Amino acid sequence: METNKRIGAAECGDCNTCGKCGSAECPEGLTLYTMIIYSENFAGILNQITAVFTRRQVNIESLNVCASSTPGVHKYTITCYCTEEMAIMLTKQIEKKIDVLQANYFTDCELFILEACLLKLSTPDVLENAAVGQIIRQHGARIVEVNPTYTIVEKKGDTVEILNLYKKLNDLDVVLQFVRSGRIAVTKSLVETLDRYLEERQKEQ
Repeated sequence: METNKRIGAAECGDCNTCGKCGSAECPEGLTLYTMIIYSENFAGILNQITAVFTRRQVNIESLNVCASSTPGVHKYTITCYCTEEMAIMLTKQIEKKIDVLQANYFTDCELFILEACLLKLSTPDVLENAAVGQIIRQHGARIVEVNPTYTIVEKKGDTVEILNLYKKLNDLDVVLQFVRSGRIAVTKSLVETLDRYLEERQKEQ
């Protein structure tokens, strides 16, 4: 089974952040990789997968687990900062787990990505500073709740957009709370490798 395959950064050509997430949080010399893992729907697999990162001392930045489009198969979307060599090692180790069907790693330009965040802002500070409203509009964010004490702002987008919005509002000292969702992502590839693998496995049985 061919796994852990991805197009190289030089082959992508459709974004200007290949190999880098563009975030100020990105450690020097490392890349933000997204691991997409498919497994059978059994208890305990998440612990097995995260243990691989722990053993390699790689911090998980975000994690999302959900049912996939294939019945009985779950999808894990995990982001972490590491070298490509480490990304290869992690996906190979994860794929050795008995209930894991497939594990691959991707850079941001190889995926359609979506995250969401909520920001709780101080309403008095928001009213006193016109720049807050300008920043919210410029970043395509949406105010979902306002009361005399706090204002809730919602933003959907990629990692860079969300972190940029947070940084600009935080610089104005109006942020009371900030929370981000785990990343969700689908590949830009024309070939669905999981479907192909499952078809081949079915033929072998």
